[in-house]
Amino acid sequence: MTAVIDYSPGDTAVDASIRRVLNAGSGPYSPTKLHRLFSDATWREIRLDIDSRANPDMVASVTNMREVVTDASFDAIWSSHNLEHLYAHEVPVALAEFRRVLKADGFALIATPDLETVARLIVDSGLETIAYTSPAGPITPLDMLYGHSPSIGRGNTFMAHKTGYTCDRLGRLIVEAGFAEALVTNASPFELLAIALMPMADRGRLVADLRGHGVDFSA
Repeated sequence: MTAVIDYSPGDTAVDASIRRVLNAGSGPYSPTKLHRLFSDATWREIRLDIDSRANPDMVASVTNMREVVTDASFDAIWSSHNLEHLYAHEVPVALAEFRRVLKADGFALIATPDLETVARLIVDSGLETIAYTSPAGPITPLDMLYGHSPSIGRGNTFMAHKTGYTCDRLGRLIVEAGFAEALVTNASPFELLAIALMPMADRGRLVADLRGHGVDFSA
C-alpha cells in the first residue's frame, strides 16, 4: 500500500518556504505538465495518478485520496484534463476531495475541454477535423468529446472521457462542492481554466499572478 503523504504545517521536516502542489491525475512525468504558475522554485510538485504505469508519487483515484493524502496538506492542486475522465456522479466526490486536502488559504487550478467551443467546431467543420496538434498528436473534436482515440486504441482506457463541462457547469459544480468561490475562463480556444478558491485564499494575488502568465479572469 502507498504510504500516506502528510505535509502538514507542523511537519518540521518540510521547508516552510516551499509550497506544495498536488498534480492530480498527473500522467507520466514531464517538467512541462505543470501550469506555468507553479514553475518557480517555491513550488514542490507531488504527482498522483490512478495508473501505476505513470510512476506517480502516489497511486489513487481523485475520488478517494484518503489513504495517501491527509486533510489540509496542500497549498494548491493542479488538475489538468482529469475531471472529464470521471463519470458525472463522481465529479462532486472528486471536487470534495480536492477541498479536503487543501489548506484554508489554498486553491485548485482546473483545466478541462470547453464543450461549447467544441460544439461550435463540430457544427462548422465536423467531428474529425484537426483542431490542433498536441504532444500526443493531432486532436479532433471527437477526441475532445470522448477521449484521445489513438491512446484508447492502444489499451489506455483511462483516457476515455465520461462527462464534459461548460463555464457554467464547471463553476457551479465547484461551488456546490463547498469551495468559497469559483472563477472560470476560456484559457484557449478549446479549454476552460477554473480557480476553485478556499475561504482564506488570496483571490487578488492569484488572479494577478495568473494574468502575468497570460490568463485573464477579469474578462
